[in-house]
Amino acid sequence: MKSKGTVHKYGDNIDTDVIIPARYLNTSDPAELKLHCMEDIDANFIKKVQSGDIIVGGRNFGCGSSREHAPIAIKAAGISCVVAESFARIFYRNAINIGLPIMESAEAAKALQNGDTVEIDFDKGAITSGDKVFTVPAFPAFIQEIIASGGLLNRMAKK
Repeated sequence: MKSKGTVHKYGDNIDTDVIIPARYLNTSDPAELKLHCMEDIDANFIKKVQSGDIIVGGRNFGCGSSREHAPIAIKAAGISCVVAESFARIFYRNAINIGLPIMESAEAAKALQNGDTVEIDFDKGAITSGDKVFTVPAFPAFIQEIIASGGLLNRMAKK
C-alpha cells in the first residue's frame, strides 16, 4: 500500500479540539466533519487539501479528548496519512480503528516542510521526499488488514 501527497505541517500538541472543534460534535457524519477539519488552526485547510495529502505534526499529535471524530474528520478530508513525532495513544488507536494510517517518525516530522511532496510506502515503512528517505517500522499484517479494509469494523464484517 502506498500514498503520495502534499504536506500540511502543524506543530506540537495538536489536540482533538483543534482537529475538529467541539461545536461540530453534534454529528458523526464524515461528510459534515470534514468541512470543519483543522479550521481553528488553519481556516483554509479544507479548501487547499487534496485527496492523498499528508498531515505532518510534532509531538503529541491528537492529544486531548478520546473522541474518534478527530481521525474521522482527517480521513474524510482526504488525508491519506498523518506523520508525527509522537501521537497521543488514544488518537493512535482511534486512527487505526477507523482505517487512517499514521506513522511515528521524529526525523521525518522535523525534516518535512509545508508543501513538500511525500510518498509513503506502508508495506516497506518508507517515507520519501525528494532524495530524503525516512525509515519507520512497517505496520504489522493485522494493522495493514484493518487499514486496507477501511477500519476495524469493516475488517470484522469481512471475516
